[in-house]
Amino acid sequence: MSFPAIQPLLALQERDQKRAALEAQLKAGPAEIARVEREIASEKGAIETARAEMKDLEVKKKLIETEIGSIEDQRTKYRTQQLSVKKNDEYQALGHQIETAQTQIGELEGRELEVMYAGDEARKRFAAAEGVLKQNIAGHEARIRMFRDREAQLLADLKAAQAETTAARGPVPPAVLRVYDKIAARGLPAVVPVHDGKCGGCHLKISSEAESGARGKGPAEEVPVCDQCGRIVYWESSSS
Repeated sequence: MSFPAIQPLLALQERDQKRAALEAQLKAGPAEIARVEREIASEKGAIETARAEMKDLEVKKKLIETEIGSIEDQRTKYRTQQLSVKKNDEYQALGHQIETAQTQIGELEGRELEVMYAGDEARKRFAAAEGVLKQNIAGHEARIRMFRDREAQLLADLKAAQAETTAARGPVPPAVLRVYDKIAARGLPAVVPVHDGKCGGCHLKISSEAESGARGKGPAEEVPVCDQCGRIVYWESSSS
């Protein structure tokens, strides 16, 4: 046996716990969505980084090609001038310039090959990364849709749970309800069973007066509470 108001009080607490759980899930939803959105931004950032690397190498290749073209034009100019000079020292000077231009072209062509190879590798990495990352992004976006769908369902469930909680408050005596509301404001559960003379909330031993009240043997107007944590306590027939 326990104190008289325990059954409607436990019914109220059950509905209150359900309502609180739904509220917690709804509160956690935006943070979870924000976390997934950060993951999407990170995946997109990785794609853009890979694309930027590829484009940077393409720009380098074009700059080298332009530089090679400019030196080739200069080399052609030197060769044309060489055909028209009469002095041997002028001819040799132009020949030296032609050789220098040829050396520069060779060096640039070597750099061009390196950049072309790096560009090919970058394109391969980009293609591989883009496929995986886009697949990851699609998965993240599906999770966000799931969260938003679940949010709509949770709102509907919460509305129903709030109505059930309101209805469950009716049968609880006002004096008991005031004590319950004060304790529940600190967190649920506010009503716990007694096990082996100990509070089911803080697990500390309760006084004989609190145990007597939990058994329904105390003053009818008093609500039995744990001497340590202040929770409402009640007696279960299975308690020893």
